[in-house]
Amino acid sequence: MSPELLQSQIIDFTSENSYNRVFVDTDNFGISYLDILERSYPLSEIDTIQFNILNDLAYYWHTRNLTKALDFTKEGLQLTREKHDTLWEGRFQITEGAILLRMEKLDSARFVLESAMKKVLKKDLPLVYTQLGYVSERQGKLDKAADIAMETLLLSQELNDKRAMAVAFSDLSNLFWKQSRFEKALEYGLKALVLFEERGISDLDYDFTLYVVGNCYLALNKHEEALNYYEHSIAIGERYGFFNNLCDVYISMVYLNAYLNDFDAAVLAGHNAIKYGELLDNNFMLMRSWLSIGTSQNLQGKYISAIESLERSIDIATDDFGDDFYLSQAYEELGKAYAGNHNYREAYQAYAEYDKLEKEIFTAEADQHISLLLTEFDVAQKESTIMVQENQIKKQRSRQTLMILIGGLLLMILLLLYNTIQTNKKKNRLLKKQNDEKEFLLKEIHHRVKNNLEIVSSLLSLQSEQVLDLKVADAMQKSQHRVHSMSMIHQKLYQGKSFSSIEMKEYFKNLGSYIIDIFGASDRVQIQCEMKELQLDVDTAIPIGLIVNELLTNSLKYAFPENRKGLIKISLTESGNQLHLDVSDNGVGKNHHENIGGTGFGTQLVELLTRQLEGKMSLSIKKGTAVSFEFQNHKAA
Repeated sequence: MSPELLQSQIIDFTSENSYNRVFVDTDNFGISYLDILERSYPLSEIDTIQFNILNDLAYYWHTRNLTKALDFTKEGLQLTREKHDTLWEGRFQITEGAILLRMEKLDSARFVLESAMKKVLKKDLPLVYTQLGYVSERQGKLDKAADIAMETLLLSQELNDKRAMAVAFSDLSNLFWKQSRFEKALEYGLKALVLFEERGISDLDYDFTLYVVGNCYLALNKHEEALNYYEHSIAIGERYGFFNNLCDVYISMVYLNAYLNDFDAAVLAGHNAIKYGELLDNNFMLMRSWLSIGTSQNLQGKYISAIESLERSIDIATDDFGDDFYLSQAYEELGKAYAGNHNYREAYQAYAEYDKLEKEIFTAEADQHISLLLTEFDVAQKESTIMVQENQIKKQRSRQTLMILIGGLLLMILLLLYNTIQTNKKKNRLLKKQNDEKEFLLKEIHHRVKNNLEIVSSLLSLQSEQVLDLKVADAMQKSQHRVHSMSMIHQKLYQGKSFSSIEMKEYFKNLGSYIIDIFGASDRVQIQCEMKELQLDVDTAIPIGLIVNELLTNSLKYAFPENRKGLIKISLTESGNQLHLDVSDNGVGKNHHENIGGTGFGTQLVELLTRQLEGKMSLSIKKGTAVSFEFQNHKAA
């Protein structure tokens, strides 16, 4: 298409509709469209047309060069203020905010956007909210960013603005991806693409959403699908000169090629990412580019090169660098590189910084949860909610006290049973002639204990079905599972050849099958007992059984969300006077699997039983969650 014909597709001052807005009315042009806008806006005799062209020029220049984009924005602000046009001043401020946040001036961007919100029309607000969401996201406040994206979605639905709806879905998809909720992220990203494609315009946000969906497929190890979306995004980015999106995609292409062991392609993608980051003069993009290169070098085993790349990434991130998400990734990869190069002190320091940043992100999310509650209700509803919550807290404390008393009673029963068994053992030594009678007595005791514990378990089950409070019902069901795990031990005792010890491998298999059936997960979760047969006395078996019950319950509740499949491994080995217990899963890890590090009754019970066995516990969350214990093995005399 000739330059004259191309310009007439966008600008024609002789027609009634003199400006076909780029990426709104048409996308039938190429990379030179910014040159056309730059030549045309001074020629417009109508202020609103001139402001419209100049604002689009400024906004889309931020995809290539932030400084030039800001210069056009300042010119627009000056013109609108001279004309006393408050509406267009607000619209130029939206563009200014979008540019400032990409310049890492996050506080200034928020201030400008909040100022613009007071000047523009309601139909402009989705764009304002979108940019404010990006500010929160860049500050590591992912929950706040998600709230803003949801608010944008509701407003765009009210306005019946499909493009704004698509952008909101796209932003939610990107946030879910950052939170490692990849299936949900993919669902929202595909929803966004449907809406974008209904418009029939290939714009900046459609291009970005293709990149986001590609990231989701990459995280789900669907590499071919990821590559298709990345290539589609690159084609649009190169056609219109979306350098920011091109930099994003090439960063992801580094990861994709590295995972596929195509390190030459990864190096080329890294060079392209840095090229576009430098053209943009955007430290955020350059920081992430070097991060991706360092990650690829780690995977390749080039730890010295990885250290150089990752330190360069961190150096680019200035003191006011707001995005703790990517900065934490940089320190995590730097720790891996130092460890791979046997620089363990530096590795420890890098991992410490990574842990610190992770905790800051988590704190921001917790604060946002409170803010979300405050913004959802008016003053009267807030007061009512606070009163209800206070009453619920009082009831919960009363129930917790009751559960502690019940736990104490159960402990007393266990102690009494223990004393009874010990007494019977002493009598058996003294009365050898009555051995057969005492064996029968012991078997009957275990049978009755087992029956009594099953009665207690059944009572807890029946009572939990009558309780309306979900937390109390859940606590009672957990207690039911604990009682049942103890009753299984007594069942093994009276059914087995020995009355003082049980075989733990078979016990773990039965306990695992019981808990899987309780959670209805037999078709998706497997339990493997990777151990030899091992006999333990009842005093050791009961606490270990309760510990394993807690860990299995925790894994099935939290490790495999959204019905995903998984594997739980149990191992108990004996080495001298030491017992080694390992329980691990390949679930989602700590972000969704918090109970082991929590402060609930189950955690307290595990810690108490560990101390009772003179043991110690360690937790690992590298791939799923793994909990290990070492106990003293005090064998019964």
